[in-house]
Amino acid sequence: MTIRKMLMASAGMAAMLAAPMAVAQSLEEIEAAATTEGTLTTIALPHDWCGYGDIIASFKAKHPELTVNELNPDAGSADEIEAIKANKDNKGPQAPDVIDVGLAFGPSAKAEGLTQPYKVATWDAIPEGIKDADGHWYGAYYGVMAFVVNKDLVANVPQDWADLMKPEYAGQIALTGDPRSSNQAISAIMAAGMSTGAKAGADAGKAGLEFFKQLNDAGNFVPAVGKSGTLAQGTTPIIIAWDYNGLAWGKSLAGNPPVEVVVPKSTALAGVYVQAISAYAPQPNAAKLWMEHIFSDEGQLGYIKGGCHTARFDEMVSAGKVPQEVLDAMPPAEAYKNAYFPTLEEVDANKAAVTEGWDATVGAVVE
Repeated sequence: MTIRKMLMASAGMAAMLAAPMAVAQSLEEIEAAATTEGTLTTIALPHDWCGYGDIIASFKAKHPELTVNELNPDAGSADEIEAIKANKDNKGPQAPDVIDVGLAFGPSAKAEGLTQPYKVATWDAIPEGIKDADGHWYGAYYGVMAFVVNKDLVANVPQDWADLMKPEYAGQIALTGDPRSSNQAISAIMAAGMSTGAKAGADAGKAGLEFFKQLNDAGNFVPAVGKSGTLAQGTTPIIIAWDYNGLAWGKSLAGNPPVEVVVPKSTALAGVYVQAISAYAPQPNAAKLWMEHIFSDEGQLGYIKGGCHTARFDEMVSAGKVPQEVLDAMPPAEAYKNAYFPTLEEVDANKAAVTEGWDATVGAVVE
């Protein structure tokens, strides 16, 4: 089933530079204004996340007149929102122009007046279920939750959520961030909860918290942020992460150690990440050029090469724009066949349950 079907089923120059509003501009006008701005400031874009290293490089090649200022690559979605709030009156290098956040954070950021509308040239190709009708946020890519395993240290690779409770995994299992602020970690908890039979949303969030309480009480949970380095060093031999991150880590480690990425049998939870331009962006036109880039054929192909399915994936494949060798390197189709795409309401409810209940239920400080 395609992302479109699954998501539809689950329910003047100064003015241009300063005003965070929808203004009718041609691409040439945007490019001229962006050249005057001279910089694009991004945040939370690790180079090994969904092909962002190559995507940023291709943006620089396309727009050599712009300098890309990259803030805090390891920030979580909530950190990105806080960065906008903290820099409302700051036009300096610490104010992000664009954000890349989990699905639930797009509508909430719009509701708080933190985003500005802009519709890219390929707007109509983005599925309705993953974009704001007014253009405040729009989904770029998705993956499914998986276990990323250091095979040198884990003899028996876990195949499902229940396996993580086994004593043999003592001191081995980690999340990728603070569950009170990281969308990836928040989503992992919902997936764990759904594996127990709980319904996606608040119920799964609460069940997932209980799951992690048991995991922590058993000594299996490691309160450290899991990433490529900790995976290789053995600090976190099993990391619960989006599949594309695990694939990228395995590729970068080149077999030292060998890495296996497993999509749990019982629950394949899909997660969409959305893009938005800050209402207070110091460089709003550079931000628009960035959005045009990542939703262009070149940008979408960059995501696909990074192991991600994208907003325009079906269209790109049907038009023969994705080389077969790139498709062959993607995760197996079986991993996505039964993937569950939560509705925005379910994502919001889970986020609230997890962020509000983590301290009281689990209590582990992930850092």
